[in-house]
Amino acid sequence: MVEKIASRRVERLSAVKGMNDILPPDSSRWEQFEGKVRLLMQRFAYENIRTPIVEPTALFMRSLGEVTDIVEKEMYSFEDRLNGEQLTLRPESTAGVVRAVVEHSLLYNGGKRLYYMGPMFRHERPQRGRYRQFHQVGAEALGFSGGEVDAELILMACALWKDIGLSEVALQINSLGQPKERNQHRQALIAHFERNIDVLDDEAKRRMHLNPLRLLDSKNPAMQEVIEAAPRLLDFLGDISRAHLETVTSILDANGVAYSINPRLVRGMDYYNLTVFEFVTTSLGSQGTICAGGRYDYLNEQIGGKPAPAVGWALGVERVLELLKEQGVASGGSVLDAYAVIPDVAALPKAMACIQQLRGAGVRVLMHASGPDGMASMKAQFKKADGSGARYALIFGDEEIRHGIVTVKALREGGVAQVTQILDNAAQWAESLQSNA
Repeated sequence: MVEKIASRRVERLSAVKGMNDILPPDSSRWEQFEGKVRLLMQRFAYENIRTPIVEPTALFMRSLGEVTDIVEKEMYSFEDRLNGEQLTLRPESTAGVVRAVVEHSLLYNGGKRLYYMGPMFRHERPQRGRYRQFHQVGAEALGFSGGEVDAELILMACALWKDIGLSEVALQINSLGQPKERNQHRQALIAHFERNIDVLDDEAKRRMHLNPLRLLDSKNPAMQEVIEAAPRLLDFLGDISRAHLETVTSILDANGVAYSINPRLVRGMDYYNLTVFEFVTTSLGSQGTICAGGRYDYLNEQIGGKPAPAVGWALGVERVLELLKEQGVASGGSVLDAYAVIPDVAALPKAMACIQQLRGAGVRVLMHASGPDGMASMKAQFKKADGSGARYALIFGDEEIRHGIVTVKALREGGVAQVTQILDNAAQWAESLQSNA
């Protein structure tokens, strides 16, 4: 007797909310963007650094500040059940880069220019261009104190916008000065907000004495008039801080970079000083900042290293790609040179030897694969070839294999309609198949 096994339905699993799959063909846009980033970093002589996704929780509490939205509300933190360590999925990468620089004494023989790409994690409400797993590209210059390096990083970001065809991005700059100047400004801010305490919301009242600078970043409409009337940090800057800002802006002026001084511009992390800047757009609603950064000369010491100046920026990849789509910037996508049509499985060994030669010479070839019933008909394969977007079809029929040739048939305008090539000499005619895309 055959025992019947009751079928049971397996629950389908989905990705975690706010953590998205990046699928073809959209993933080709990511690869294209990342490729341009790498070329840009090479031009500016920045080297790649890769740090762990998981870091000690204390790293972010020490670097970002305990009274910040990221630390208080957004970090994915947990205890390692095997050894009790307090760990966190990185919400940003600057602290991890500095930790690595300190741990491995990377500044022992001078400054370093570094860049990174990768996922970050914050438990926020998912919305357009803002997700719980999001991706950043960042550039960090450590060991350099001059404003010319601040300007270099801004010019690098401007060069990237040009490389990828991004427009309608505005640059805003401010200076947060040095700790002594900020402390004087802080006292003035507290006094100002205490005089207007009836207008403040509960969150602002809680933060007023802990981190009053963050009140300037509030989006509460009822507080905007009070915020606009608050003392400006620029008015508390000393001569050295003003000179640093002047160095940055004069270099930008000499390079024709448009910018505005925004005295209300602050950053969400506590480690910034002197120059801060943002590239903003009005095309993405409330998520208008696509790239932001500034100088953080005291973070090395906070993490346990020797004093070392530093400056950097990070951009949100999702936001940049969304903005490119919004502005109608075409993506080159993944360009396929050839589609291999193989009517008979008996032709596979010689056909694949030829295909491997072509791939080795840099030709992008998609090979038709057999199904349970063998190879599909020639007509069906040609339909697939045409739909693939390939510029040529490579036909490995019985006659071709018998005579040691392959038929190359153009599928798009601009190519020779049809020619035959020697099967075993594919490397010699590979270049004729390649596009410039």
